[in-house]
Amino acid sequence: MLSILVAAQQQSPLSVLILPVLLIGGMYFLMIRPQKKRQQAQKALLSSLQVGDEVMTAGGIFATLKDIDDDEGTVVVEIAPGTQIRMLRQGISQRLTQDDEEDYEDDEGDTEEAGSAS
Repeated sequence: MLSILVAAQQQSPLSVLILPVLLIGGMYFLMIRPQKKRQQAQKALLSSLQVGDEVMTAGGIFATLKDIDDDEGTVVVEIAPGTQIRMLRQGISQRLTQDDEEDYEDDEGDTEEAGSAS
């Protein structure tokens, strides 16, 4: 037991710093870097929005962009025919593209075919 304590006291300062450096590096690659990538992707999405785009809000409401006010950072979206609301641009969580809708329809068709084959 005493020999373990003596060996622990004789470690070089470099070996004492290795563990914290590895922990910080691991946290960077597991937590910080992916979050920065998500933030950049969201910023690119918000800057590329155009009138007429089908979008989903952060609250899960599907809508169509009717107007974009860059000065105030707001958008006007139509959530139902004749029902328009004004909201912050950051409230848009994703753009719904034609490809997304086709993928969704394909997934539904695959599920129905698999269910009828059983």
